[in-house]
Amino acid sequence: MKEIWLNIGIWTGRVFAVLLTFVAAVAVVLLLILNMFCDGTSPAAKQVFVTTILETGQLKFLASWFLTPEEINEIVNQNSMEAMDEEVNKSLIVVAANSNKTGSKNEKGTAFVSTGTETEKAEKSEWLEIEEIHGRSFFATLMIVHDPSRVSLATIYPWKTYGVTLDVLVNDNDAIGGINGGLYKSTNNSGGSPYGVVVSGGEIQYNDPEKYKGLVLIGLTEDDILDIVDIDGMKPAEIETLVAERKIRDAVSFQEEANDKNNHFVKLVINGEAREMNGMGSGCNPRTAIGQTADGSLLLLVTNGRGIGGNLGATASDLINIMMEYGAVNAANLDGGSSSCMYYDGEYLMDSVTFYHANSSWRLPFAFIVK
Repeated sequence: MKEIWLNIGIWTGRVFAVLLTFVAAVAVVLLLILNMFCDGTSPAAKQVFVTTILETGQLKFLASWFLTPEEINEIVNQNSMEAMDEEVNKSLIVVAANSNKTGSKNEKGTAFVSTGTETEKAEKSEWLEIEEIHGRSFFATLMIVHDPSRVSLATIYPWKTYGVTLDVLVNDNDAIGGINGGLYKSTNNSGGSPYGVVVSGGEIQYNDPEKYKGLVLIGLTEDDILDIVDIDGMKPAEIETLVAERKIRDAVSFQEEANDKNNHFVKLVINGEAREMNGMGSGCNPRTAIGQTADGSLLLLVTNGRGIGGNLGATASDLINIMMEYGAVNAANLDGGSSSCMYYDGEYLMDSVTFYHANSSWRLPFAFIVK
């Protein structure tokens, strides 16, 4: 018996030794690949690596392993976005009566996606379409909602430690679809606490605008107009006044800041003018964005990345190009990374790019839903 246990111990030790050797070999190969990106052999690869890694939640430190702060800052500045101070001109949006279906880019996308009876499909296709978009380094799904009154912000308020997945937010609110968006506490996939400002149904449910620099409020007014407002440096009392005066009904906030430790951006298109940028404007990552056309139709866009389907992800330039092509008068980046997801008609059309959350989403405190 002792000999049997001894043999088991020997073979177990050998298996662990092989596994550890394999893991170590993979780690060495990855480090060599990253070092190759950063050694100057390919300036383009170095720029993509740095700008992309700075947008991740947990891996920003990798850039500093291979490059000095000065080198990182130089790359960030070479792929930055010009300031965009213009305010949304609401008169440029005229929400169509009943918001019936208008011209879309069907020649670049797919047919309307739905389940149910042919009558139900026809009724939905009058105000909602789903299209697929294939880019050079990403795959995207665009939900076109021709009736903006059907889009609102669902939340788990009062806030908790843990949020819920996107499908729960959609189904619990009797909606048919939704996307993620906005700043929140994603550490360890907790997802129960928002950051910045949250407005749902005209009620301010979270109001702490001073904690983060460069905050922008993105949401819908009582007139179903997409509003994009700089709230950087505002105090809670000023937020209350702003929400009341601009008649904000549903909104979240995202961060506009680019440096050697962060690379967030918000505004993409304002009053029909695309944002100017240097280089790519950002790295390649999964993205979630929202836009609105002149007839009030809302463009809800989610892209993949980080190796999923062999794709790196979308840049700021990619988002702008899509929004402009589909006629966005105003558009904003809502979020990105592992949180980016889209749920519709009982399934995830775009899910988390992390393998242990495949076919699902990260936990979220809120989401834009479509009823």
